[in-house]
Amino acid sequence: MINKCSVLASCLAAVLMQGQTAKAQIGSRIEAYEASKEAYIYAFPMIAAYKAMDEFNIDRKSSQYKGPFNQIINEGRVFTPKDTAIVTPNSDTPYSMLQADLRAEPIVFCVPEIEKGRYYSVQLTDMYSFNYGYVGSRATGNAAGCYMIAGPNWSGERPNGVAKIFKSETEFGLVIFRTQLLNPGDIDNVRKIQAQYKAQPLSQFLKQAAPTALPLPNFPPFSQDAFKLDAFSYLNFLLQFAPAVPAETELRAKFAKIGISPGATYALPGLGEDKVATELGIKEGYDAIVKQKEDIGKSENGWRIGSAFGDRAFYHGDFTLRAAAALAGIYGNDAIEAMYPLAVMDNLGQKLDGGQHKYTVTFPAGAYPPVNAFWSITMYDGKTQLLIENPINRYLINSPMLPDLKKNADGSLTIYVQNKSPGADKEANWLPAPDGPIYMVMRLYWPKEEALNGNWKPAPIVREGDLR
Repeated sequence: MINKCSVLASCLAAVLMQGQTAKAQIGSRIEAYEASKEAYIYAFPMIAAYKAMDEFNIDRKSSQYKGPFNQIINEGRVFTPKDTAIVTPNSDTPYSMLQADLRAEPIVFCVPEIEKGRYYSVQLTDMYSFNYGYVGSRATGNAAGCYMIAGPNWSGERPNGVAKIFKSETEFGLVIFRTQLLNPGDIDNVRKIQAQYKAQPLSQFLKQAAPTALPLPNFPPFSQDAFKLDAFSYLNFLLQFAPAVPAETELRAKFAKIGISPGATYALPGLGEDKVATELGIKEGYDAIVKQKEDIGKSENGWRIGSAFGDRAFYHGDFTLRAAAALAGIYGNDAIEAMYPLAVMDNLGQKLDGGQHKYTVTFPAGAYPPVNAFWSITMYDGKTQLLIENPINRYLINSPMLPDLKKNADGSLTIYVQNKSPGADKEANWLPAPDGPIYMVMRLYWPKEEALNGNWKPAPIVREGDLR
């Protein structure tokens, strides 16, 4: 005779086991979703930095190619709509760039003495997009000097002739030199300064034998899918050159559970709920970045003002803010070096559109953005965040242009922001806008304390009329 109690017990045990298995599967998929979302947010600025590296220094067929690693490449001009490797580039300061490969040994760069009254800065960024150091008018003054950049695995004493050592957490990183252009006729002076920026390996600086050179990695060609479902393949490649730091030990372990680790081959999960969980995490990771970008800082007179760029300590583990900063415009400066009020809406609370409306920005007499160096307002296409073609080849209005701008009778200054010319009598003050969404950025280079502490408010963007 069958014992009914034992049968019931067996059935109950089977049901409970199935429930536990289902619960475990659900928990696993939730973990995969959460880890994928977090990993995508973490990866986004690294992928944006890799895009710039690929176009500037790896892909020789790219229209944006500048030159090889460990050489300063000078652009003796300001950026134009033809420059598309990074979004929201400035058009105030001709760039010089050094893509540093620090695997074999440190790099030493030297700057000349630069005349008083001309602003320049050297921004040191790593593969995470952290700003880990500065040289320049604000940070070190305009005197000549030499500085060293060391990779994460280097140790040693500061060599004679080197004013300071900067330590990068990653083995590659971009160094950005910005040299102020005072006016269009000043470009030859800028080029002379750029020609005096020098960089060399530490061994060459010390006149010693060089260590064994390392061949360049097998860089994967960049694809826009890197910002989509291929994100983790690129992240695995990049993590080889970004040794884990103690603050990220737990995070890296969490990522490893979904196949993310330095140098590993990554493949999206196959068909099924694991694939759905991963893809949903990536999608919602991007959505979180977009939302954070729109919420950076606070709104003042239609401008969004906030600090979104800095070093590891500045972000304090807020990887969403770091990613949002990269989406808004990678390689932005720390606020103490430059502030970036972003135009969000007009005085009626509506989004800016050059195809629908025309606008003005008026500064009261003498009430310009408070800076130690200079300020500018730059126009971009709202869809691409790139500089726009226009009939007068003007991409910005800045403080060095003040002598050539027309003041109002009361001494105030009105800037005309619109798609078509405001007329010959006002064209000197015209900032051409796209025939569509506007992405407009104010820059305050070396801002004064009243800008940094929030006491200053930018002039409002006033809608002056409809075009249609």
